[in-house]
Amino acid sequence: MQNTFKKHINIPTGLLAVCCLSSSLLSFDSRADSIHEALADGKAMVDFRLRYEGVEQDNAARDADAMTFRTRVGYKSGSYEGFSFVVELEDNRIALGQGDYTVGPAGYNPGIYSVIADPEFTELDQGFIQYKKDDVTVKVGRQVITLDGHRFIGHVGWRQDRQTFDAATVTFKPSKELSMHYSYINQRNRIFGEFADLDSKDHLMNVSYKTEMGKLTGYAYLLEVDNGVTNGLDTYGASFQGSVKLEDSAISYHAEYATQTSETSTTDFSASYLFLQLGTTISGITAKVGYESLGSDEGDFGFSTPLATLHKFNGWSDQFLGTPSQGLIDTSFSVAGKALGGKWLAVYHSFNADDASSTVDDLGSEINLQYTTSFAKKYAFGIKYAAYSGESGRVDADKVWVWLSTKF
Repeated sequence: MQNTFKKHINIPTGLLAVCCLSSSLLSFDSRADSIHEALADGKAMVDFRLRYEGVEQDNAARDADAMTFRTRVGYKSGSYEGFSFVVELEDNRIALGQGDYTVGPAGYNPGIYSVIADPEFTELDQGFIQYKKDDVTVKVGRQVITLDGHRFIGHVGWRQDRQTFDAATVTFKPSKELSMHYSYINQRNRIFGEFADLDSKDHLMNVSYKTEMGKLTGYAYLLEVDNGVTNGLDTYGASFQGSVKLEDSAISYHAEYATQTSETSTTDFSASYLFLQLGTTISGITAKVGYESLGSDEGDFGFSTPLATLHKFNGWSDQFLGTPSQGLIDTSFSVAGKALGGKWLAVYHSFNADDASSTVDDLGSEINLQYTTSFAKKYAFGIKYAAYSGESGRVDADKVWVWLSTKF
């Protein structure tokens, strides 16, 4: 009787084991197939840019010439249960022997030529895992972060080595109108290869809401270099920008205000930021007038935006990558349009100190000119020029760029 019972109990137990094993294998096969499909659905990317840059300055440094060739290759996977990943590698090389320039942080020709911030390097540009479900997106790893036109947080994509961050980012978009962003950064991967990266403890918070008249944004950027020394740089601000279409034209507007405190073990400074811009488009021509004030704390500290795409602002000759301690007021006028199958842009800047003194007041002026076009659908060509006329002890500078790029 006991043997009969054992025989009857063993048969279904064996079947159950086989069924469980089969189910597990089928489930594994299903997951494996899904992962395989996610990888197969991924997309490879290649981006090339060949660029010449020339710099002439009225100082002791020799004129600089750089011909550099930047390559970026990457892969973006498809999604598996909300998960995906991105990997990108970046490399920059001197081309045709044109390497007469200085990159101080990289130790390349220090103190000899004018600076062109494009060292030779090979590095991981991006490498992150992403999870996306419904209205939430999470990214962890090395990534590009840009917010609000790059004025405070940008990728400095103009340089051959763009700026990225080792960070964890969460974005939440519960509706078409509302968007929330938070990033924690523990390393700033700057534009000098790996020669000047910085460990950090940065918190980026940004909330925006779209209305019929434009987008309202509030932000808090709490920055700190992680070097064991007190060096907090906290910025709080708000902006509103939008446009209105009229019968034969359009009007755009942008207003922004921020406050900033800088704290070290021995100093405590504060300054404010103000930006006002008004533009109009008539018959394909866009004209804008802007006023930007990076304030000063009694001539001892200037409002700073260390994570911005600085080349985009305050003149392309890069004379004000660091705000003077007297602050900076930039009054600008720009005109843009289309011609010969491409786009042209002309900008004039007038610079002054926010907190003027007997020796620092007029900070010069600058003219920027640019023309860009595309051809054969996948190629882009551009040429641009910057001429800075210095005042208050600042030297004149002329820069020219010519580039050709493609990506696929």
